Amino acid sequence: MSWKGFTKGVVRAPQTVKQRFNLGESTKDPIYIDAERRFQELETETKKLHTESKKYFDAINGMLNHQIEFSKAIAEIYRPISGRVSDPDSIISEGNPEGIRACEEYERIVRDLLETLQPELEMIETRVIQPANEMLEIIKVIRKTALKRQHKQLDYDRHRTTFQKLKDKKEKTLKDEKAMYKAEADVEQATQEFNYFNDLLKDELPKLFALQREFIQPLFQSFYYMQLNVFYTLHEKMQEVNIGYFDLTKGIEEAFEDKRGDVRQQVEALSITQFKVTGGKKRYGQQPGRLAIEGRSSATGNSQLALEPPPSSSTTSSVPNRRATHDFVKNPPPPYTPTVATSPMQAVESSVARANSTGSSWRAAAQSKGAAPPPPKPKPARLSATPAVSTATALYDFEAQAEGDLSFMTGDVIEIVQKGETANEWWTGRINGRQGQFPGNYVRVN
Repeated sequence: MSWKGFTKGVVRAPQTVKQRFNLGESTKDPIYIDAERRFQELETETKKLHTESKKYFDAINGMLNHQIEFSKAIAEIYRPISGRVSDPDSIISEGNPEGIRACEEYERIVRDLLETLQPELEMIETRVIQPANEMLEIIKVIRKTALKRQHKQLDYDRHRTTFQKLKDKKEKTLKDEKAMYKAEADVEQATQEFNYFNDLLKDELPKLFALQREFIQPLFQSFYYMQLNVFYTLHEKMQEVNIGYFDLTKGIEEAFEDKRGDVRQQVEALSITQFKVTGGKKRYGQQPGRLAIEGRSSATGNSQLALEPPPSSSTTSSVPNRRATHDFVKNPPPPYTPTVATSPMQAVESSVARANSTGSSWRAAAQSKGAAPPPPKPKPARLSATPAVSTATALYDFEAQAEGDLSFMTGDVIEIVQKGETANEWWTGRINGRQGQFPGNYVRVN
């Protein structure tokens, strides 16, 4: 855009806003409005005609080229991979000689068909696509004229509004008189320019619509006959195909089943087709599972493929998996409230109870030891000056969500550096030399 055009656009901006939001007076010509609407439809449909005819031309070429590439791919599958130990047919000169010859013959037929159809495809290019492109170029020129008419309408409305304001002013100064004289001249010039472009489009757009019908009729007829020629040539050439490798006396499904034979059962008999191996991150302290294929008897009698984990403690089912712990922000676990022991004996009993809840192995070990020994005497004050380190045991898995968070697995013992007032706050802890923050309701204080 030139500098002159930019300055005109800035001057017309207020009137453009008024016209868009129906503010103030705006010139409207019903005849031109209807003609401009029909012109927009013509522009849209011509673009669509050009695009769809180009797609049809590319589709016919693409179909034949894809047929050739399909034949090449089948031939490569039939050929053995010579010298490869993993190929059972590597010592054979050709894996499927009849199939390879059929592919080569089919490729030759499709190439001949492509050469035969080339004149028809070129006619689509010259008689449909190119005329539609020329029509688009004409529409572009007319669109520029319509845009020029729109600009002249903005100037006409703008000058007319200015002149009317000066004319309605009751007490006019000498400066106002000069401005009104200039505005009147601007209105006269803008009226002439607007009427020229407005009358031009109103007079010639209907002629363009009539010529459009004359343009579409031969275009559509040419496309129809060329399409018939393409389909007739395709049918005629493919009817003459007689490749001995294919049995055309049978139906499509019957011939397919005969060629396939029992290869599907042989493939399904391979053990590698029966597995779906999935991997996941192992839990802390968990023994590796055992992959087993066996028919388990259940209520429904169906057999299943399972990754059997080793027997676990009673708390395994109560501890949620890693997927569940990711939702702690939306559904946090209930906070843990430790019980305060009123005597050393109660503290020992509480610790034994927690040990029993961790699993059947710990319960058996506690029962084999018999009654707990009496607690030792309290330490002297000089030996108990250093406070004991506070630790907590992780109840759930937690993965760091941001920089500075502390990740841990279920069962990890965490050294508490800074403890919040409640369990629903973020605490600071240390584990294996790593220090960071973690949710307090994910651990149980030891």
